[in-house]
Amino acid sequence: MVVEQDHTYSRASSTGPSVGGIWQQFSVPENVQLSLFSINFLRNINEYLAVVDAPLVDLRFNPSGCLLLASEKDAATLESNVKMQRQEGAKVCLMSPEQLQNKFPWINIEGVAVASYGMEDEGWFDARALLQGLRRKVQSMGVLLCQGEVTRLITSSSQAETSSGEPVVLRRIHKVHVKMDKSLEYQPVECAAVVNAAGAWSGKIAELAGIGKGLPGTLQGTKLPVEPRKRYVHLWHCPQGPGLETPLVADINGVYFRREGLGSKYLGGCSPTEEEEPDPTNLEVDHDFFRNKVWPHLVQRVPSFKTLEVQSAWAGYYDYNTFDQNGVVGPHPLVVNMYFATGFSGRGLQHAPGIGRAVAEVVLEGQFKTINMSPFLFTRFYVGEKLQEFSIL
Repeated sequence: MVVEQDHTYSRASSTGPSVGGIWQQFSVPENVQLSLFSINFLRNINEYLAVVDAPLVDLRFNPSGCLLLASEKDAATLESNVKMQRQEGAKVCLMSPEQLQNKFPWINIEGVAVASYGMEDEGWFDARALLQGLRRKVQSMGVLLCQGEVTRLITSSSQAETSSGEPVVLRRIHKVHVKMDKSLEYQPVECAAVVNAAGAWSGKIAELAGIGKGLPGTLQGTKLPVEPRKRYVHLWHCPQGPGLETPLVADINGVYFRREGLGSKYLGGCSPTEEEEPDPTNLEVDHDFFRNKVWPHLVQRVPSFKTLEVQSAWAGYYDYNTFDQNGVVGPHPLVVNMYFATGFSGRGLQHAPGIGRAVAEVVLEGQFKTINMSPFLFTRFYVGEKLQEFSIL
């Protein structure tokens, strides 16, 4: 059974701040491997998600590539990343400023020391089409989709010790209380395993299981560091803008954009600094953020964007991992039947196929089989080992 608060997904990252991008240009090898699996999944989507007597899934995948720009300060890191990405099988190349301007003459190369470009299997796709295709497939397989809110987890406990001799309490979840939509009643659901894939709200679900409720500095007191962070996406029209060959561009300063359709429209945005983080209790759009922070950088990199006209904007949530902005995958060390698939900080959509496979492997077989996701385990928060990803939009 899948419990979902909102079947319209109006607050979900897949339909909010996501621009449907997929790329292999990461600094963590496992993230590259996840993207390589995902692109194979997406290119062969109807081998996985076809349903008898139903229309085929059309993701409208646009393989225009992704272009990452780096300054002199970050050039060595980008070059090292590309070497690793190629070793993992990604079709990525480095470009000098001159090569960059020859291929994309609309780019102002000021401040760019080097760029990396995904030549194959990068671009963007229809996020909602993938979401609806997954829903339709699992329903055809007998999965119950329940609209409601998880309000309580019923657990049993036993005493144990860690390998270092620290006393701990092991917990097992037996029942999940689900408050039904538009009702004061709840439904108790017995369970053998709980997958916490609640996105921006997964930290609250973890707290219901007692995670993070122990003494600070202990394994029992270690929280799941995932919280909602509001992000904006703007859509603008610019007839003088870059043409159909435009890739998804990630600039030095964090501003990104891509083409949207064939009518001189573009999507884009930028993550705020810690000091600029907006209030996550609402989904109101701060248009001044685009006007004062995003637009000037867009114009600096693509001068033709000076004449752009914003047509619409929206906001949504990242399931933001405040520890190292990387995903949390696999079992909790103390709540023995809770498994995580959360904290991807904006990359959850493109990595969803690989993450789903990884969680299924560890639930059914007790270990990761295809991609070793051990670096993404919860225990890194307790020992303080960050898995830092430097290629984040």
